[in-house]
Amino acid sequence: MAGVDLTTLEGLEEGTALVSRSAIGTDMTRWPSVQPFCHWLGLCPQHNISGGKVLSRRVRPGAHRVTVALRLAARSLHHAQSAWGAFFRRMKARLGTPKAITAAAHKLARLVYPLLKHGSADVQQGLEHYEAQYHERKVTTMATQAKALG
Repeated sequence: MAGVDLTTLEGLEEGTALVSRSAIGTDMTRWPSVQPFCHWLGLCPQHNISGGKVLSRRVRPGAHRVTVALRLAARSLHHAQSAWGAFFRRMKARLGTPKAITAAAHKLARLVYPLLKHGSADVQQGLEHYEAQYHERKVTTMATQAKALG
């Protein structure tokens, strides 16, 4: 109906795609960019800062149908042998399961938007490529820390 296949994204099945498409609709002009789209879904962090002190960094409460569907899709990435699965497992180890699900759902939403808006998205990233990038970032960070410590 929309001319794009949302099931090409890892973790999104037919049910998730149908729920997403029915709630979002065909008019993507309501969101000028991906940031308002993720804010509408309630997946981006809400930073409450007062006097330079971070008071809260939670996501907006509420259970939007698309948000729930994306969270379920993100949860299914746990056993996926792909870059998105590796991202989910890394976030789970660092942040815990609930926050990892939200982070992965946010990442999926950032992939769904260009797919619905423009009809294509460059989302094919292999596990080896992702692991190589992560290893390179880790080595650079460790080298910077070692240099700072002398």
